[in-house]
Amino acid sequence: MASLAKTISQNQPVPTKLTHHVNNLPVFSPNLCFSRTGSFGEMRFIRSCGRTEALIDSSAQLSDVPLLSCSEAIERIKSTQANQKSKQQFLAMYSSIFGGITTDPAAMVIPMDDHMVHRGHGVFDTAAICDGYLYELDQHLDRIIRSASMAKIQLPFDRESLRRILIQTVSASKCRKGSLRYWLSAGVGDFQLSPVGCHQSTFYVIVIQDDSPFVSKGVKVITSSIPIKPPQFGTVKSVNYLPNVLSKMEAEETGAFAAIWLDGEGFIAEGPNMNVAFVTKERLLLMPQFDKILSGCTAKRVLTLAKALVREGKLHGIKVGNVTVEEGKKAEEMMLLGSGVLVRPVVQWDEQVIGNGKEGPIAQALLDLILEDMQSGPPTVRVAVPY
Repeated sequence: MASLAKTISQNQPVPTKLTHHVNNLPVFSPNLCFSRTGSFGEMRFIRSCGRTEALIDSSAQLSDVPLLSCSEAIERIKSTQANQKSKQQFLAMYSSIFGGITTDPAAMVIPMDDHMVHRGHGVFDTAAICDGYLYELDQHLDRIIRSASMAKIQLPFDRESLRRILIQTVSASKCRKGSLRYWLSAGVGDFQLSPVGCHQSTFYVIVIQDDSPFVSKGVKVITSSIPIKPPQFGTVKSVNYLPNVLSKMEAEETGAFAAIWLDGEGFIAEGPNMNVAFVTKERLLLMPQFDKILSGCTAKRVLTLAKALVREGKLHGIKVGNVTVEEGKKAEEMMLLGSGVLVRPVVQWDEQVIGNGKEGPIAQALLDLILEDMQSGPPTVRVAVPY
């Protein structure tokens, strides 16, 4: 290792011409390798007959990795953020690590030794910010507390203190439309597997401004080939979202919006980050039960609001239970439910067209009820933010 370090220092081994594809800042190439002499070289990959082969580019210019001071590192973070283009803006963050709120995105960081980062030992939840109100704050807060208990994460503060921090962070952000996201972690301390060395559990909150409108256009879904999480983990809203990400990517690779999971018995379960519901030809609203999947706050609210459609005669009833794939694909309507999509109609599942292939009236009616609820619902679902 000593000779290798000497060779690296003498030969100035890291490419300087490599830039990040988004912000044009110098970064390490993901294709770096050691040559036999111990220097770095840039690798170019080619695909041939289904195999990936690497070629060393000996013409790449090399230089030393810079050693940055704290202020220099922060300036580079700010420069990176300034060059990134996103519909979302991060307006405020609370961290129990520094015990306060910051509105500087460069300071919105978490330590690498936090067990949520390197072991996935953390849970999270969210709440929508609509016209200066937090929608279903208490319902989501109760769920993250349940998730933390199932993940054996002790709360750093009592429930009322957590709630107060959430509201104050939104207040400091001045955000009136967007989302609130928050995490509970086993804490910082070391890079071991066990959290025994963690000093205390940590709490992080971030406010995201997002003016993107909710879309009611129908989408296509597929059946996911990615294994579903077992119930013990599927009912916890943890940060372990790799199956969810792979399921979403699988759908996008086929031109679909989302992939639908089936449970171990073959019944319809959920999407990667949303619940599903159906309207039968008999105008019965069907929804899979929550015993093996995440208990969706939006889905549960839809069940409550849908009672109005029963009273109006637009629905003949509501049922939560096992739903077969055959029942789902033969339904008159299918929809995705979640805080990110609210109510999104599905017009095709795999090769099966749902109903007449168009957005259905019940999905639209439920979306209208949710939007109205977000604007003027009761205090049990709307918490005013004191700006």
